[in-house]
Amino acid sequence: MTAPPQNPNRYLENSVQDLLSLKGRTVVITGAARGLGLAFALAVVEVGGNVAVLDAAEKPHEHYYKIQKQFPDSKLEYYRTDVTKYDVLKASFDSVVKDFGRIDGLVTAAGICPDEPFIERAPESVARCMNINVLGTYYAAQLAAAQMDKQEPTDFNPRGGSIVFIASIAAHVASKGQTTSDYCASKGAVVSLAKALGVELAGKGIRVNSISPGYMVTDMTLELCDKYPWLGDIMQNEPPMRRMGDRTDLKVPVVYLLSNASAYHTSDDILITGGIHAGRLL
Repeated sequence: MTAPPQNPNRYLENSVQDLLSLKGRTVVITGAARGLGLAFALAVVEVGGNVAVLDAAEKPHEHYYKIQKQFPDSKLEYYRTDVTKYDVLKASFDSVVKDFGRIDGLVTAAGICPDEPFIERAPESVARCMNINVLGTYYAAQLAAAQMDKQEPTDFNPRGGSIVFIASIAAHVASKGQTTSDYCASKGAVVSLAKALGVELAGKGIRVNSISPGYMVTDMTLELCDKYPWLGDIMQNEPPMRRMGDRTDLKVPVVYLLSNASAYHTSDDILITGGIHAGRLL
């Protein structure tokens, strides 16, 4: 018979602040030049972590430099890469390890959301969506896990690490007013991949979870709502909470999943949707 945990009073010795700290840890975030990914980078440095931002953009949003200046005690570096090209992405991960010394966490926020009718979709367009959203996630997770598995233990991370996939409400329900079949399929794949990897990598001390956000306010969604006001009305009024989410709503959940606060949490998908995954208001 397996012996029970040796210390039932550990809860008295671990404060919430300590559990949520990422001090000393290095987190790689793909797709973090702007949008959700950049908010996650801010969240990590706010709790003492270091961040390697990976993105295809030539340069990051101006807020990146603001964050870098505001948190001089945390290391924040930008790497231009392509998550769909394994060799290019591997070179970027190798550079991160060289510059930071290790990888303790990964957040995969790189993704695109084409909106085109299913019957009219061109194969090249579908392949691009799948390559970025699914293969880009797969490759990044594989590279991060390989590094987590072989690196030396530290006081702040004795073993393994944490991987967080950014999925979507679209993995669970179709998006009203949009034709995003391949996006929905790709995010469904991301949710399933997190569940499978959480089981497979548990023995290595690597936890894998996903977060499925609902409608979130970013520069991109604001531009979309300005262009299609009726779509903005859906995003704002159909969630039971009668509002779109804000990037602020995702910062703590990401930190939670990356930190020791979620040490017994793996192979899960956390829905942060304002309730729309349970039902829509008419």
